[in-house]
Amino acid sequence: MSFATENPVLVEVARSGFVESVHRGAVVVLAPDGTVRAALGEIDTPVFPRSTNKPFQALGMLNAGLEIADSDLALVCASHAGEPGHVDRALAVLAAAGLDEDDLHCPPDPRRAAMNCSGKHAGMLTTCVQRGWPTATYTHPDHPLQRAIADTVIELTGEKIAAVGVDGCGAPLFAFSLTGLARAFSAASRTRAGEVMRTHPWLVAGTGREDTLLMLAVPGLLCKAGAEGVHAMTLPDGTTVAVKVDDGASRARGPILVAALRALGALPDNPAARAVVDGLGRGAGLVLGGGREVGELRVPATVEAELARRLA
Repeated sequence: MSFATENPVLVEVARSGFVESVHRGAVVVLAPDGTVRAALGEIDTPVFPRSTNKPFQALGMLNAGLEIADSDLALVCASHAGEPGHVDRALAVLAAAGLDEDDLHCPPDPRRAAMNCSGKHAGMLTTCVQRGWPTATYTHPDHPLQRAIADTVIELTGEKIAAVGVDGCGAPLFAFSLTGLARAFSAASRTRAGEVMRTHPWLVAGTGREDTLLMLAVPGLLCKAGAEGVHAMTLPDGTTVAVKVDDGASRARGPILVAALRALGALPDNPAARAVVDGLGRGAGLVLGGGREVGELRVPATVEAELARRLA
């Protein structure tokens, strides 16, 4: 990604009322028909989507012939917390394919099956077994599985792949624009992958995790976080938001997503759910002093107003 263009400040970090840090970035909002409703910052520069990419990778596996239960497919799309239920399910997916934890190429955290991408890797391996493809090289960019995933990414984004890298889990990673990410996420939301993620929000992330909390709080919402400040969400009406924070700070994702929900009139009415979303919107528990909360993360009023104006 090029940072030649200075993106706007999307989130401020205020400590004791004093702004001590800022996070710049870009955000794009697509209408259900795929047209751009609002954009702040550079939305056409290629970015690595990181784990926001997982629903697309899962669709690539399905397109390649993967047969898998819905709940297991949700784990394939997940960046899970490594809780016992996540680990057990990843191991069960492997066992059903005649494989075990040692076949995973994702790094241990503290064991391979507990690493947040183990479900995706288990799905990749299962696809290879079902198709008769080699498993030892399944993360190589030239492997037929990865070529199938690349073809799916191109189809979903409507763009050529701008760069190929290696994700933190060791799998290939494809770069495309933030607009392409939103376009692909919108398309994925209408597929089986999107449906199982909505149905199994805990499997997608875990207890207290951002994606799980948001999908439980806003019925019908689909969202997926990625490392380095990337996030995407699709509302029940098909409106899609994609965010990239320039400095990669994950703490800045929640406030801008909640600001977008507010501008779109999509905040939950339920008081308990609203409290959860409001907490994510201000970075509850992130700005501490002496063990207590002494500040907040906030979207500048000018950005809130601009989003509201463009999305009115």
